[in-house]
Amino acid sequence: MTASPQFLDVFERLRPRLFGIAYRMLGDAHEAEDLVQECWLRWQDADRAAIISPDGWLVTVMTRLAIDRLHRAETERLSYVGHWLPEPIATGGETRAPGAPDTRVERESDLSVAFLMLLERLGPEERAAFLLRELFDTDYDEIARVIDRTPATARQMVHRARERVRDDRARVAVAGDVQERLLERFLAALRDDDRDALLALFEEEATFVSDGGGKASAMRRILVGPDRITRMLTGLEHKWPGLITHRIGTVNGEPAILSLVDNRLFTVTAFATDGERIHHAYRIINPDKLRLLGITPLGVVGRVSGRARSDKADLSDGE
Repeated sequence: MTASPQFLDVFERLRPRLFGIAYRMLGDAHEAEDLVQECWLRWQDADRAAIISPDGWLVTVMTRLAIDRLHRAETERLSYVGHWLPEPIATGGETRAPGAPDTRVERESDLSVAFLMLLERLGPEERAAFLLRELFDTDYDEIARVIDRTPATARQMVHRARERVRDDRARVAVAGDVQERLLERFLAALRDDDRDALLALFEEEATFVSDGGGKASAMRRILVGPDRITRMLTGLEHKWPGLITHRIGTVNGEPAILSLVDNRLFTVTAFATDGERIHHAYRIINPDKLRLLGITPLGVVGRVSGRARSDKADLSDGE
């Protein structure tokens, strides 16, 4: 069935929301774009006369597709090498990489890596109900229809989800300019090799996790505590003196640190903070996850300062 211009317009208007639902559900921009295309195919084949609310129909189809895909992803991630972190996307003033999927989202709030990690605490249906209610203010009757539950059950699921993410959610709601000033202090301490200043930036139970996905070396364990995190950060700077440069960029709607080698993207580090201290740091090293930030990823093999070497930089703290 050929899509009319009106049907095309409806889908294009909803595309950012559809992508936003899929991306927040999956934490994977490429998978989200694939689901947008699948939703488009179903939209083309839909019985238009039977569709009362195109917006509701499209959101329902996308949410159900995302739930099904997330169920499969939970099994697939059991074989993922190392710690899994979401695939970051460029927002704000960053430039989308040539040929990358269209990663527009309807709103950039609640898009941070820290928030996506909070969503990992929720099961697929619970995550869908929470997102539909919290981000898109969907009523419980509609949520119930989307996830095939009763309205009372949908309300319960949203309540439980709120409880599971409540304690940490405030840490991902700090104003961007406040976060940026904190990251400027972080980079200044790293540049000056000021260990005491770095230690002071992390709260007592701070964590640092990195995702290499088997494509780049990453820490085998999650680091806990300012001392261990600081030793790792300064050790990496000492190991590759002058080779790694850092700058602040806008990733997933908030400031993050982009680390480069020979003008190629080596890592992205996102943070959960209260504006004064860093509570969690998330470092994405897997080059497959760095392709949507407008800078060519370092990859697996390269040449730095005239020396052939593996780009699998060792971020391990030796533990």
